[in-house]
Formats: sequence, C-alpha cells, structure tokens
Amino acid sequence: MANEDKKDFNAMLHDSKDMPKFQTITDKRSIEKYGGSRMYFAPPIDYDNIMRQVPRGKVVTVGKIREYFAKLKGADFTEPITAGIFVSIAAWASYQRSEDETPYWRTLKANGELNEKYPGGAEAQREKLEAEGHTVIQKGRKNIKYYVKDYEDVLFDL
Repeated sequence: MANEDKKDFNAMLHDSKDMPKFQTITDKRSIEKYGGSRMYFAPPIDYDNIMRQVPRGKVVTVGKIREYFAKLKGADFTEPITAGIFVSIAAWASYQRSEDETPYWRTLKANGELNEKYPGGAEAQREKLEAEGHTVIQKGRKNIKYYVKDYEDVLFDL
C-alpha cells in the first residue's frame, strides 16, 4: 500500500463495503482452481478478529483464515485478493492504534512467508516473530524472501 501515513486504516477496518457477501463465479478455470463456484467475501474486521486470536508462539496463514471462513459460511472458497488486502489493513490499523494491538505479525502469507506489506516490512515482522521464539530463514539471492522455519508445526488451529 502507498501513503500509509496519510490513511486512516482503523476507519477502513470498520468499513464493511457491503460484506459479508457471496458471489457465484462462472469462470471454469477459477472454479477448477478454487474447487467450486460459491465465493465468500469476508469484511475487513473479520480478518482482524481472527488475527487477534492467534496466541504467542503460534502463527496462521492467510490461506488458513480463508479456508476457515469458507467452511464457516458454507462457501467453496473465500475471495483471495480482498483477503490479502484486508489482512494488511488489519496490520496497519493495529500499528496506528496506541492500544488494543492486533498481533498481525503472526499472520503469514502462503508457505510461511513473511509479509513485506506489513508496517516496517518483513524485517520488522521477523524481529517480532524471533522475539516470540520462531526461527526465520532467508531464501533467494536476488529476490530475497523470509519464511518461518517449520511454520506448519506451530500453526494455530482455527
């Protein structure tokens, strides 16, 4: 996201944008990719509420949150683009608050990857995760990415 210092992420967090809602998709490739046609859209605050539940020493992935919402709401899948955006909004909203922090750094991308779009980037997320006992590893030489080592072993069960 750009211009984070000029945005009110807490207002964005509480703007439901007509969600939750369902949509039926008809694109055959998408139906095959996601395993069905019934797509669920969760509002931003729902992502924040789930992210708040992850205790110290545990992590969750955006994908696991999406799976949880789909199962909970009877959908085939939860829309992936808004999921990534709303997780970032929850992170920045927490960062902008002086109290009532959401432990957003415990929410990872696919395969345990750290999220460069969080406040302070992947480096700040790495510091917070390592302070909680996680081992963060680096992969790549040019396009460097960071991952929580063996993240599957510490996944929070939603």
